[in-house]
Amino acid sequence: MIDNLMLGLETAATPQNLMWCFVGVLLGTAIGMLPGLGSTTGVAILLPATLTMEPVTALIMLAGIYYGCQYGSSISSILISTPGDSSSVVLTLDGYQMARKGRAGAALAISALSSFGAAIISLALLIALAAPVSSFALRFGPAENLAVILLGLATIVSFSGGNPVRGMTMAAAGILVSTVGVATGFSTARFTGGSVNLLSGIPFIEVMIGLFAIGEVLHQIRRGGERPIRTRFRDLVVRRSDIRRAIAPTLRGTGVGFGLGVLPGAGATLASFMSYGIEKQVSKNRSEIGSGAVEGVAAPEASNNAAANASFIPTLSLGIPGGGTTAVLLGGFVIFGLQPGPLLFETQPTLVWGLLVSFFFGNLMLLVLNLPLAPVFAQLLRLPYSYLYPVIVFTSMVGAFAIGNNLFSLWVVLAAGVVGYLMKMFDFPAAPFVLGLVLGPLFEKSLVQTSNLGDGNLLILFQQPISLTLTVAAIVLGAGPSLLRTITSRRADRAASDVAPDVASDAASAPVELDRR
Repeated sequence: MIDNLMLGLETAATPQNLMWCFVGVLLGTAIGMLPGLGSTTGVAILLPATLTMEPVTALIMLAGIYYGCQYGSSISSILISTPGDSSSVVLTLDGYQMARKGRAGAALAISALSSFGAAIISLALLIALAAPVSSFALRFGPAENLAVILLGLATIVSFSGGNPVRGMTMAAAGILVSTVGVATGFSTARFTGGSVNLLSGIPFIEVMIGLFAIGEVLHQIRRGGERPIRTRFRDLVVRRSDIRRAIAPTLRGTGVGFGLGVLPGAGATLASFMSYGIEKQVSKNRSEIGSGAVEGVAAPEASNNAAANASFIPTLSLGIPGGGTTAVLLGGFVIFGLQPGPLLFETQPTLVWGLLVSFFFGNLMLLVLNLPLAPVFAQLLRLPYSYLYPVIVFTSMVGAFAIGNNLFSLWVVLAAGVVGYLMKMFDFPAAPFVLGLVLGPLFEKSLVQTSNLGDGNLLILFQQPISLTLTVAAIVLGAGPSLLRTITSRRADRAASDVAPDVASDAASAPVELDRR
């Protein structure tokens, strides 16, 4: 292991590789800040530009774009409530609220520090556990994947605020919308209305942009707009207390992100949602989450970066992409004549370990770039909103058109913007809707496969130890909070009923005491 690390350090630390690593993370940050583009689009667009490079240099640059986008999308999520990538959707819940309270700089700094901490920890786990974790990931079949998705759906309770019924309703609406298109395992088109554009389903990125960006702009216009933030520079700087509060959520988010990142198809989006839901349950400051808490920024940001690193485990050691971006990177391997799989670590040690060690340098560059610039980025919120809103709408439309390259994407953004505006008007949470939209296709696919595997009997979920454990955890996570509230309220009622007779007896004896006096 030490020899491999030294080989990787020798490869990654060359001036050429360091330079292209810096170019990659810089481009990734810029791409991530643009709504809708995301890491998958960024890597796909710039892949042809690397064909003249050495394979290790090209892959180092493309990987830098990947995790650079994670940082960049966080910036737009926090500042203007416009996620640059789907994995940063959750960050709008607390990050944007911190920005509205004049603490945008602190939110950006916590985001950068949590990302760096998660990247370093997950990188160490990636280097040490690539082989055994890959063999464990192979044990996940349709039943285990279905149990993981059920666990993700159970976190909807955490996003429902004070009204679980509304949260469940929005999650069901998200799953229903995700069924538009060709049915999984069949060739039948559903709910398309004869539109060719809907055969592949309602595009998720466009819906996300409309819900959060356009919906927020319309909501603020209805309220008459808000005054630009006028805050002191020291309020923009992260405090020691913020760092202390972020340590535990960062560690928990890293564990969740790494565990889900190694599973093909799970991705950073599910990891960020699940880590946020866990923080709502276990954090000491859980009552503050949702209104601008440090924990609500640190946990999902750590999880999506850990998941991004962990997704390279199945990609490199099994040849199975962990997500959309790693699928594009897998195509890059093939273009360069490389075959990812168990033999890649033996046949191409210089490339593999050079790529892995470059993650450390890339994340260090991102920390140096983003941490000092956090207060500078926060100054954008000092602009009058009459100037800021047109910029948000314009970048959102450009990003949506860049994805679909047709006007249909723009109509989807506008329609989703109206839906997001109505959600805010009537106080319906958007996060459960997005979670349902993300997990709907994965849920349907795993459900069909599990049903076929069990000949129509879904009790197969309880016949395997991994799926059994995850299913039980989903039941506990979903039903636990409501049961706990019920038990607590009953105890409070019993205590009140026990106190009532004592109060009545004291009141009855009071006149006797007065007469004696």
